[in-house]
Amino acid sequence: MRKNIRQPTKKGIKYRRTLSMDEEYDVIVLGTGLTECILSGIMSVKGKKVLHMDRNSYYGAESASITPLEDLYKRFSLPGKPPESMGRGRDWSVDLIPKFLMANGQLVRMLLITQVTRYLDFKVIEGSYVYKKGAIYKVPVTETEALASSLMGIFEKRRFRNFLIFVANYDVNDPKTMEGVDPNKATMRDLYKKFSLGQDVMDFTGHALALYRTDDYLDQPCIDTINRIKLYSESLARYGKSPYLYPLYGLGELPQGFARLSAIYGGTYMLNKPIEEIVMENGKVVGVKSEGEIARCKQLICDPSYVMDRVSKVGQVVRIICVMSHPIKNTGDVNSCQIIIPQIQVNRKHDIYVCMISSAHNVAAQGKYIAIASSVVETNDPEKELKPALDLLEPIEQKFVSISDQYAPTDMGKDSQIFISRTYDATTHFETTCDDIKDIYKRVMGTEFDFAEMERTKNDIFGDAGDQ
Repeated sequence: MRKNIRQPTKKGIKYRRTLSMDEEYDVIVLGTGLTECILSGIMSVKGKKVLHMDRNSYYGAESASITPLEDLYKRFSLPGKPPESMGRGRDWSVDLIPKFLMANGQLVRMLLITQVTRYLDFKVIEGSYVYKKGAIYKVPVTETEALASSLMGIFEKRRFRNFLIFVANYDVNDPKTMEGVDPNKATMRDLYKKFSLGQDVMDFTGHALALYRTDDYLDQPCIDTINRIKLYSESLARYGKSPYLYPLYGLGELPQGFARLSAIYGGTYMLNKPIEEIVMENGKVVGVKSEGEIARCKQLICDPSYVMDRVSKVGQVVRIICVMSHPIKNTGDVNSCQIIIPQIQVNRKHDIYVCMISSAHNVAAQGKYIAIASSVVETNDPEKELKPALDLLEPIEQKFVSISDQYAPTDMGKDSQIFISRTYDATTHFETTCDDIKDIYKRVMGTEFDFAEMERTKNDIFGDAGDQ
């Protein structure tokens, strides 16, 4: 049975409609995207008095899951209603951004430490694939898979196997495991050369294992790539089929789970609340005005949409949500998968990604599949840029196309005490989002985010509050 945490009036969440002009908060958070909800939860656990507001009537902001299906049609301005072949509208919960969780990644650690996992159920994504010369192949990540893969010739397989063994054995504290390589000086190009790996292997290693979006990493120190491949392998080792997890009922469940965490530790929530003004005094934030009332604060955390004068556009991402009645061909009819199309395969600067989920994840009507293709925009015809991905998905029953501007803060908050999140990028995981969360945490709190210290704080200072 679904753990319903959508309704803010449920037990444990303080939900208010009006502001009190004489009430001051340590932190006001604007927007209920995943970044904002995680920070709200963490701040509450750390003992901060938090007010969390959103102009929308639903959780998630740009990381929301839209339900029912009729609302998705309205959001994308499609005429009419969904056809009867789509089933019941309330059986759909469609993500606006396509992302999975790395099983051994930072977001899963945050979920476990805060015990937000109690509000969520996850499924393992069934496969990870890479595109080569018009076909897709399973990504080999173990010695056995590498030797069996048709991606490589027999000699290349042996060299790749030796490379994987090197990465698996690498230990920053044991110089012997480095085999003469200084990972902080040697580039990834140097490391590939050491193992005599060809272009095809370099492509899927850098893009399907290390999950880089471009080839810039080749001329940077190889330590980051080694750690990325280890994360992929360790995540894969957790469950076997792939390194990725996905929450039942959609990604929108994630911000809601952290919202409940914040509420348990005293956070107050106000949805459907228009933000009229961020009140400043001498260049520093002192409050937020809504419907003629002001709530005062010492610090403000928000997404870019609330402070467009303090962010700059850094690019665009194109995403196409595709509804289908079939799994993706040549994947063994799996209910979920990821496909990476390396940029060099389609003459691009950035990779194209496909994330597919289905009715097995309680996000679509029975027998239906949702695949979301995405990439960084490079031309004046973004939809055409995703054609190699869409060709893999045909026939497609319905498409929903979005082109989103990407923003980064120009104000880092030192003087203003306004701390702004970055727009969700084109990666298919949440590692960069977690990096942003840790960066904002450091600027807000003045100390590094420490997973172990966070767990101690929750358990020692607040006792059993987290078990309510």
